Amino acid sequence: MLEKLLKEIMVSIAGKQAEEIVNLLDGKKYVNEFIIAKKLNLTINQTRNILYKISDHGLVSFIRKKDKRKGWYTYFWKIEIMKCLEFLKTSLIKKMEQIHYQIKSRETKEFYVCERCHIEFTEENALLHNFTCPECGNLLSRKDNTGVIREYNRELEKLRRELELVDGELDKEKEKLGKTKAREMKKEENLKKETRKKAADDRKKAKEKEAKKEKKEAKVKISKKKTNSRPRLFVPHLTSAKSLTKKKESKKKTKKR
Repeated sequence: MLEKLLKEIMVSIAGKQAEEIVNLLDGKKYVNEFIIAKKLNLTINQTRNILYKISDHGLVSFIRKKDKRKGWYTYFWKIEIMKCLEFLKTSLIKKMEQIHYQIKSRETKEFYVCERCHIEFTEENALLHNFTCPECGNLLSRKDNTGVIREYNRELEKLRRELELVDGELDKEKEKLGKTKAREMKKEENLKKETRKKAADDRKKAKEKEAKKEKKEAKVKISKKKTNSRPRLFVPHLTSAKSLTKKKESKKKTKKR
């Protein structure tokens, strides 16, 4: 059903040739315009003209990439499904409003018709021509609007059903977008959590490294203090031979006395 609705939109904007574009364009990824042209059996300029017409309504989007070797730009196109459905919904509502106006007009105003030329006139125009046909001069007859109103109501009901289908497809697309957005948000949140966890781990590692460094420095200081405070060994003074001789002579003199 979605495909049928999208084709209806493309044809209304760019003609019958644009119908097959729906089958070639993707709603998620961009498609090379040369591939589109080849599958449509059109020249690249013809294909671009169709796509530009649709793009003017915002129903397709594109990105372009430069060919480094050849130097020209290649366009890649994607269909905007939500915008297409919203465009169709707006178009249907406008048509319904016009039909409502026509029904009200037929219910409240008089219309006249020339049976020979099948030309219809409002009451004002009929009065302006004295209720005679300006083409053949035939007398105008009052028209019964019952059949016209019935036809308008049938058309209105058809548009209502189509509008319900469009609303249903819109709800589906919104649900898809909601799920996609939820997945992206969850992915982003998980990425943030991982980033925060990594930052916390890095801080923890940095603190542990700093603590180890401080502990090592503290051990070095304690080791230095112990080395500096160690008691020195007593080394007795070595007396020279000359000094010992003098002491012996002194003792001998003391004994003689």
